[in-house]
Order: sequence, then structure tokens, then C-alpha cells
Amino acid sequence: MSNHALAERHRLAELLAAAGPDAPTLCAGWTTRDLAAHLVLREHRPDAAAGIRVGALAGWTQRVQNGYAERPYEELLRSFRSGPPLLSPFALPGADEAANTVEYFVHAEDVLRAGESWRAQPVPPGRAEALWRRLPLIARLEAGRRSPAPLELRRPDGQSLTVGPAGAPTVRITGEPGELLLFVHGRGARTELSVDGPPDAVAALHHVLPLPPARS
Repeated sequence: MSNHALAERHRLAELLAAAGPDAPTLCAGWTTRDLAAHLVLREHRPDAAAGIRVGALAGWTQRVQNGYAERPYEELLRSFRSGPPLLSPFALPGADEAANTVEYFVHAEDVLRAGESWRAQPVPPGRAEALWRRLPLIARLEAGRRSPAPLELRRPDGQSLTVGPAGAPTVRITGEPGELLLFVHGRGARTELSVDGPPDAVAALHHVLPLPPARS
């Protein structure tokens, strides 16, 4: 059985190492050092990681993350490469694969695509299918609640899913599974997608989920 989370962990670690500690990322306000600190905190400090999702705890999470960011960059990358410690929830059987395949894929692309001259890297077919299987839940959580229009997320082979409110004109977003995942995570302005739908619905969507420039 393929371990997609482990493969993406290695890819992300290599991209972080190649970029160095002060490179930009697509995570607003974060350098590669900040991102590395976030990744280590998430696995090593579950007591502080709650603030990633719970606004009331965000200040505590940020203080702990800032402390990690003060450590040598190489130390942060070693900690991330080595995987979760034994007492981390991510060390439970199957937890790394279930929770981190998408997390590491998105953050690897956050590093890769932050530069002006980035090139999309091919996603192995098995990993693309793993991303597609995770897309329905993530799309409902990340995009479905924010979108002003129904969203049809469609692969080039015709498979699709729809999220968002009913009863309004649908906007169709077509792309590979990895590109669709980046879109629902708000990284759509630098993804390889095609967008179809009524201009008013597309414009309203663009206010909450960035879209790539229209193709000529």
C-alpha cells in the first residue's frame, strides 16, 4: 500500500531545504521558516496545535510557533523529516496517511508556487486518486460554506462533485485533483484550472476563493 503522506513529507522537506529559511510561501505572511515551525508544532505540540483551528487559542499557538521559528532552520527540517514522535496523535496507525497527505501536498505547493517562475510538478496517478478521494469532505468544509454559488468540481476525465448552496447558477471548475484541492484551499490564483459559469456568479466566487486569470 502506498504511503502518500510519507512521499509528500519528503517532497515538502526537500522543497523547504532548497528554498532556504527566508523564502516566501503562499501562506499569507509566512516565510519558509514560519511554515517549517508550523509543521513541527503541529506534530510535536498537540497542546498548542488546537489554535490552528480554534480562534480563541490562536494567540497561544502563535507564541509556541514563534518559539520554534527561533530554532536553527536545519533543526526544524530534521524534526519534520523524522516524523511524529511516539506520543503524537499522528503516530497512531493510519493517522499520518489520513491527516497529512493533503496537508503536505498543499504546503509543498505553497513553497513551490510562491516564486514567479514556478512550474507545476506532475502528481503520480495513485496520489492523484488519493487526493480525489479526500476532496469531497474538504471541498464541503473549505469551499462549500463560503461559496455564493454551487460549485461543480470536475476532472478532465468527466468525474465531478458539486458543493455549495442550491438554487443558484453553477460555476464549473475543471482541473486535475491536485489543482482542485489547491483551489478549495484558497490557492486558486496560481492553479491550472478552467472556470465556466455566468459572469456574475464567477465574479462573486472570486471574492471568496481566488480564481486564475481567464484563459484566452
